[in-house]
Amino acid sequence: MDNPIISKIQKHKIYVKYVLAGGTAAATNLVVLFALHGVLKLAIVPAASLAFCAAFFVSFYLQKFWTFRDPSQRVLKQMTKYLAVGLFNLVLNAAAMYVLVELLGVWYLLAQIMVGVVIAVESFLIYRTFIFKKGKIKEFTHETAHK
Repeated sequence: MDNPIISKIQKHKIYVKYVLAGGTAAATNLVVLFALHGVLKLAIVPAASLAFCAAFFVSFYLQKFWTFRDPSQRVLKQMTKYLAVGLFNLVLNAAAMYVLVELLGVWYLLAQIMVGVVIAVESFLIYRTFIFKKGKIKEFTHETAHK
C-alpha cells in the first residue's frame, strides 16, 4: 500500500530537497548574522553581507551535489554562474536589509527571513533555468554511476 504523503514527496523530491538545502543555508545565514551583528555588534550591512557569503558556499555545495545531484565536472563553470547569481543576490540582500532595518525599523532577523524567502524563489528559477538545466539533470543513482 502506497502512502500518499510519501508518494507526493517523491513526486516533488527536487522541491523538497531545494527547500531543505535552502533552509540549511538560511540557518547558516541567520546564525552567522546573529554572531556578527547580535553578539559582535558589527554594523548590519557588513554583517548581513558576510553572513550571506557564508550561506552562499553552503548553498552551492548542497544544491549541486544533493538537490540537483549533478555529478558533472563542470564545477568551475557552474560555480561562476552561481557566483554571479550570488553577487546579484548579495546586492539585493544588502539593499533590502538596509531598507527594512535602517529605514523601516524591522527587526534584523525578521527582515533577513523576509528577504531570504524572496531570494530563495528568485534563485530557484535561475538555478533551474541557467545553472542546473532541467533537461540536463539526471538523478545520480547506482545505475547511472555504472554507465
